[in-house]
Amino acid sequence: WRTRGAVTTIIEDQGQCASDWAFTTTGALEGQHFLKTGKLIRLSAQNLMDCSGKFGNQGCNGGLMDASFQYIKVNKGVDTEANYPYEAMEGKCRFNRSTMGATDTGFVDIPRGNETALQIAIATVGPIAVAIDSTQPSFYMYSSGVYDEPACSTTQWSHTFILVGYDTLHNGKTKQDYYIAKNSWGETWGMNGYIWMSRNKNNQCGIANMASYPLV
Repeated sequence: WRTRGAVTTIIEDQGQCASDWAFTTTGALEGQHFLKTGKLIRLSAQNLMDCSGKFGNQGCNGGLMDASFQYIKVNKGVDTEANYPYEAMEGKCRFNRSTMGATDTGFVDIPRGNETALQIAIATVGPIAVAIDSTQPSFYMYSSGVYDEPACSTTQWSHTFILVGYDTLHNGKTKQDYYIAKNSWGETWGMNGYIWMSRNKNNQCGIANMASYPLV
């Protein structure tokens, strides 16, 4: 979806704040909004952090994408990043309808643990929001290649990001299937902010457990 223009080129950096859920929400909605309107607009993660508490989100202490999609639906919109920039801390709600960037009408949850359904969604729908277990030191130290961590939990999750595609790495006789994920830890982490997550490895890191996308 990067080559299709459905993914912003800027790699977000959440800083010392567990706001990955907000960037995952905006990333998924940016993609759907672009595919519907042809306009790629950076949306405000800060808006979600400051305004979606009633939906169960907790700013820098974490949140959920589906709750955020629901907030945007009820609120009938989310602000642009340009008008409501990221501050890496929770503040008071300053949503301004006149600078609204996009909205959604709800969301779709991909069947839990179903990597086939997840791949179909990535191929046909656009960037998909997912949650994974990121607690292994190998995840923080990741720099390149396909991330294959047998110790990764398939039931617990601790971090979220968007999947923007998938591919297969051929190395001689072996091949490794992977998902292309865009993280929110800045450009210096991973491969310019991206990571290749193992695909078709028994739902490694629980990548298909909490996958969803917004409806626009």
